[in-house]
Amino acid sequence: MTVPFFSLSEQVRGLRAEFLAALTDVVDTQGFANGPPVKKFEDELARYLGVKHVIAVNTGTTALHAALIAVGVGPGDDVVSVAHTWISTAWAISYAGARPVFCDVDEKTFGLDPSLLEKAITKKTKAILPVHLHGHPVDLDAILDVAQRHGIPVIEDTAQSVGSLYKGQQTGSFGRVNATSFYPSKNLGAFGEGGAVMTDDDAIAARIRLLRDHAQVSRHVHAELGYNWRLDGLQGAVLSIKLKHLDAWNARRREIAKKYLAGIDGPGLVVGREQPWATCNWHVFPVFHPQRDALRAELEKRGVQSGVHYPTPVHLQPAYAHLGLKKGALPVSERLASTEVSLPMFAELSDAQVDTTIAAVNAACRALA
Repeated sequence: MTVPFFSLSEQVRGLRAEFLAALTDVVDTQGFANGPPVKKFEDELARYLGVKHVIAVNTGTTALHAALIAVGVGPGDDVVSVAHTWISTAWAISYAGARPVFCDVDEKTFGLDPSLLEKAITKKTKAILPVHLHGHPVDLDAILDVAQRHGIPVIEDTAQSVGSLYKGQQTGSFGRVNATSFYPSKNLGAFGEGGAVMTDDDAIAARIRLLRDHAQVSRHVHAELGYNWRLDGLQGAVLSIKLKHLDAWNARRREIAKKYLAGIDGPGLVVGREQPWATCNWHVFPVFHPQRDALRAELEKRGVQSGVHYPTPVHLQPAYAHLGLKKGALPVSERLASTEVSLPMFAELSDAQVDTTIAAVNAACRALA
């Protein structure tokens, strides 16, 4: 039996008729760019997350960029975030003209370590941008406490955590403004690119809606520098269908994670675990091993595919060499990045595939011991 790392085949096959009907409706009504299907999805996602406004945009990177602009981040400012993340988190800060200031992460949550946050804040800090990596929430209360004492807005990066809960409340509903992604591999994924900004702030919502459509206050009248950030109607239609199934898909991911946690006991392996206050959507199921590449090779021999999230922390990427951070600057981020292996995780995995993966991981670890 071969166990794929990730597959959308069964999900698409099961909902094919619904998708085709929705896409046909978009074609027939020509709601192609930021039209009724997008508005419908925005309203549905706002209700799901318990926020006042959802503004859909063309990518998750755009959503982060828009959120930063909306809270006033610009050239000369600092934004505190993490280097153990997909690089879009840092790109958005740079696109706004600001400097990313990287804080190390807490290995229990994979996200920003609140105990280090205060030291990372400078006189130029205009925002704090924690990432709910792998779908596991960061310790929001501790981060928000520091942010409130310094009068700095928090922007949650929920690109991987839609449907995850922090103390029973949806991630993406805590920050002053928050951002997410609908890249196809996400728990809630489009048929292409997509993203959204979430906020309870009326003024921020109005500003982002203006900016995403060339800052048009009326037809051919542009109030400021605007952008083409619109989400297309086909993606809105697809996302509306998928949103109805998100909780069930996340529940299945949690069942798979529970099986992994109960069954994996390979020597030398550290397994990521859910914190007591978290309900994780398990976008990624991470394990950590000092011989990461060898472990992946052993898994491949046993018919189990795996992934890596993410092998090079952002501060060590060539694009950010100008920040002057060398190896050793963020020890926890660097250790996680060099040892992380992502196991197969998607809602359609069968119990037999999960059992095969568990057996393969344990056998691979024994072979490397």
